[in-house]
Amino acid sequence: MTSALTALADLRGEAASCRRCNLWTNATQTVFGEGPADSDLVFVGEQPGDKEDIAGRPFVGPAGAILDRALAEAGIDRKSVYVTNAVKHFKNEVHGKRRLHKKPNASEIERCHWWLEQEASLLSPKLTVSLGATALRSLLGEEKRSPAREGKFLRRISPGQFSSPSTLP
Repeated sequence: MTSALTALADLRGEAASCRRCNLWTNATQTVFGEGPADSDLVFVGEQPGDKEDIAGRPFVGPAGAILDRALAEAGIDRKSVYVTNAVKHFKNEVHGKRRLHKKPNASEIERCHWWLEQEASLLSPKLTVSLGATALRSLLGEEKRSPAREGKFLRRISPGQFSSPSTLP
């Protein structure tokens, strides 16, 4: 096991008991990123959904199906990319028997940013793609969504790493 992979596994274990904000109280578990530590491509989403919260894995629900289809159409093997979320717990409201997604607020995004920073420090992708405004805000520390930025390289995260915002259909 590589040192980055070992460090990611250790970080995942540490995140499992995260109490940085109150989102853990209504979530089933922490959903940490997964994929090869040496991936050239990292996708960052907003937060786990209901299916991800139950499975404990990122992008296994409806958004994951869309991502899988997009990756397949682009000729990219899902197993070759690292996927994670800006927020590691599922923020939700219970409606009857269903738990419905609720957007994380600025404080929750900020408190969870530390985990994303730790993941980023262990990865060396050529490209980091934000999947939505919350992910972009967490990556760049900016609050406002700008459609004019979508699909454009915004800035280097570190040498050789760029961030690009995108929107899933």
